[in-house]
Amino acid sequence: MKVEQCGIILNVYHFDACVAFYKTVFGLEEQFSKVDGDFRLTCLAFGSAYLMIETGGVASAEEKSPAQTATILRFNVADIHAAFNTIRAHDSHARLIENDWGTIVRCVDPDGNPVSVRASAGFIPA
Repeated sequence: MKVEQCGIILNVYHFDACVAFYKTVFGLEEQFSKVDGDFRLTCLAFGSAYLMIETGGVASAEEKSPAQTATILRFNVADIHAAFNTIRAHDSHARLIENDWGTIVRCVDPDGNPVSVRASAGFIPA
């Protein structure tokens, strides 16, 4: 099999808020949207992949646990501190976490889905 493209489907409850979050905070560009009755989806460019946000999910007022969602979206950025400042404007609970393996920002989308942003430096050993 030759995979031509890959993507992630994220089912959400707060559809409009989640689409706006990923477009505004992370600058993901909309590729297309569809509506079929109560079902809605928006496909966003996600590097060389796509993030397809669809209705049908469950929201949480707090960050979802691994039992609630086994996936964490990860974005790598050149300037982790600038990313932290941008994210804090949209999620006041975002945290900057220093680890021996790298620095991350941990935040949640409007549905409580965990999102991690990592400094690109040191991600792939030289």
